[in-house]
Amino acid sequence: MTDRTVGACAKRSYRIVVFGDSISFGQGVSLHKGWVPRISAHIELLAQHTGLDLVVVNASVNGSTTRQALERMPYEVQSQGPDIVLVQFGMNDCNYWQTDHGLPRVSRAAFRANLEEIIDRAFRFGARQVLLNTNHPTGRDLEKLPFCEISYQQSNRSYNQIIRAVGSAGDARICFTDIEKIFEAETKGDRRRLEALLLPDLLHPSAAGHDVYFAALRPAVEEAVASLSGVS
Repeated sequence: MTDRTVGACAKRSYRIVVFGDSISFGQGVSLHKGWVPRISAHIELLAQHTGLDLVVVNASVNGSTTRQALERMPYEVQSQGPDIVLVQFGMNDCNYWQTDHGLPRVSRAAFRANLEEIIDRAFRFGARQVLLNTNHPTGRDLEKLPFCEISYQQSNRSYNQIIRAVGSAGDARICFTDIEKIFEAETKGDRRRLEALLLPDLLHPSAAGHDVYFAALRPAVEEAVASLSGVS
């Protein structure tokens, strides 16, 4: 029996699950500088004002693709009975490994299908809202991927297009944030400004990059939490 079902008068606990990869895990930066821990701390402040009991779970795993995410979703998301799920994938799906001979880790068609299934499962297991965002641009645009004629950044951009299409499909329960466009507005095409938002690997966000994520996603989180106030 979970803490949600013990006692008829027990205060309901609302769960917000962040389901993603190393970008939401916070690879390469101190824990407290990642955008997810900062979102969690902000939600704690919101809880104090709303009186809601809010629990934030970070179910993000470094290197995870949407294919792998679907395998771990039953325990890490579905079993939580989530009220809000923040979905953040794509930067591993879009990658091309030497051993795959010119094939992406997850094809574009499969990526879209996986993303749609993740969202459908989130709703089926109780989520009232899914927060979805594109990924930031990287500095990996100068070299072609193995057995390919495109760079990592070109691939990343094409998978962002898929996320954008899913996010704008017309389901009012999906709150979409275009991180890619926000980063582009922040950097204005200046490579040095972009690199300041990235770690030396030119892939993962630096602490400054996590600042941009936090500022961009905070309004969506605030709106989603506010929507729980009227839930019985």
